Amino acid sequence: MITKEQTSQYLSENKQRFLDELFDLLRIPSVSADKNFRNDVLKAADFLKNKFEAAGAENIEVCETAGYPIVYADKIIDPSLPTVLVYGHYDVQPADPYELWDSDPFNPVIKDGKIIARGAADDKGQMYIHVKAFEMMMHNKEVPCNIKFMIEGEEEVGSENLEVFIKENTEKLNADVIVISDTSMIANEHPSMAVSLKGLSYLEVEVTGPNRDLHSGVYGGAVANPINVLCRMIASLQDENKKITVPGFYDKVVELTEAQRKEMNKAPFNLEDFKRDLKIDDVEGEASYNTLERQGIRPTLDVNGIWGGYIKEGAKTVLPSKAYAKISMRLVPDQNHKEITELFKKHFESIAPKSVKVKVTPHHGGMPAVTPTDSDAYHAAEKAFEAVWGKKPIPTHEGGSIPIVSLFKDVLGLDSILMGFGLNSDAIHSPNESFGVENYLKGIETVALFHQYFAEIKK
Repeated sequence: MITKEQTSQYLSENKQRFLDELFDLLRIPSVSADKNFRNDVLKAADFLKNKFEAAGAENIEVCETAGYPIVYADKIIDPSLPTVLVYGHYDVQPADPYELWDSDPFNPVIKDGKIIARGAADDKGQMYIHVKAFEMMMHNKEVPCNIKFMIEGEEEVGSENLEVFIKENTEKLNADVIVISDTSMIANEHPSMAVSLKGLSYLEVEVTGPNRDLHSGVYGGAVANPINVLCRMIASLQDENKKITVPGFYDKVVELTEAQRKEMNKAPFNLEDFKRDLKIDDVEGEASYNTLERQGIRPTLDVNGIWGGYIKEGAKTVLPSKAYAKISMRLVPDQNHKEITELFKKHFESIAPKSVKVKVTPHHGGMPAVTPTDSDAYHAAEKAFEAVWGKKPIPTHEGGSIPIVSLFKDVLGLDSILMGFGLNSDAIHSPNESFGVENYLKGIETVALFHQYFAEIKK
């Protein structure tokens, strides 16, 4: 069996190479949302293929889909042993706005012990942890269970082709549990594991007024300004208590009991530190819930982008023809993202004045997910965290969404273990995204020990 001493020694001997390889991957701008980066996304898939080969994996495939490919690899030691399926993604969010980065987003640097680059934490750094943990086990000839990898290139645009791939490859993907590293911990001194994820409904709205842009002096005050109208419509989507006003929105929300809320609030959290980190004077959110609860167990509605009219340098006195916004809703059990999207569409169209036309275009979404804390895999992960980080991980409710977790449960019948090693301060999806060097290296060690403990428990 692989030991803590073996993992620590291998990490010490290969630390710089592990960092260099991750940096090579981070230099590839695999932005799936922008077609201009298509060749780079494909290059990232090939990079992983080569690294799986070097690590000793078998049955390596770059599986074509209607979009970007899924990289599959495995190592079947003995069909009678338990099998772990590792999921991750090699695509990243756009780096815009580039001018807000302190360094080139695709030329990683280390600053204050953190790797600064787009994709450092979401999800290249966390995903690559599993590749290096596998290499470590192979080097020590201590692979205690069967391991399969499924790494996709479309997570940041909704995993549109993953469901088809899973349904067509259920036998290939057969396993005992799925492990995902795409979430965060409370802090390095307070390791944690997410036990729930929010669902997502993401859409775009378009408001159209006159048939062309108009002179704001000649027509202002006489014709509806789509930007003004859109802002009023968006403002009406929450009441004075920050409650979402879409009819039926809360009908299926599962309310936690007072005992459950008390338990989740045992997680260490300092509101003043939270505000200081974000450089804000106060927090805001749904009345009767604290910040931890708003983040983890309450549904939300946010504008992710809004535009229209003239936004370049200088002045142009224009009354625009159109205005746009991108809106996301994070959902909790038992909200259905398709139902919520329809409720929003119906409501948003109903509140539009006759002076404009409204178009609502759904983009992508996914269901909320809850992972069990009494499974063999969860206990193995707890033990691995405790061995490496010195403390048993705290179960937390994650505010983010990984829609494929519910898909895995529905199609493959498998629960997922969310072994995240990032921090909320890693600024994923934002300029200056980061990932701690310590988190990366300790993550490799934790994952390797997880496989060992899982195999032992399943004997």
